[in-house]
Amino acid sequence: MQFLLNIILLGLIGFALHYWWQSGEYKGRALKLAAQYCQQHDLQLLDQSMVISGYWPYRNSRKVWVIRRIYDFEFTSTGHHRYRGKLTLMGLQIDVIELEAYQLPE
Repeated sequence: MQFLLNIILLGLIGFALHYWWQSGEYKGRALKLAAQYCQQHDLQLLDQSMVISGYWPYRNSRKVWVIRRIYDFEFTSTGHHRYRGKLTLMGLQIDVIELEAYQLPE
């Protein structure tokens, strides 16, 4: 019985380490995509930070199960006000970027 409990415990620890390692890769990918998007639209990504706000399995358009992750970030258009944005990843691919209404620079 003790042996089985040790195997289960090692499996859970392995799963947790794998999740932690993978989450860094996905967060880095999200940060890179948000920075590219902001640069293309003359916006500035603030604080170089991405905060995960959602994580769950999702069936994509090809009927394949992937993990859908939603990250929150902040940006500015004028340098005076902070605005919020959301970036959704389906696996490692970008699904959508949503931005709060923001003031256009003069």
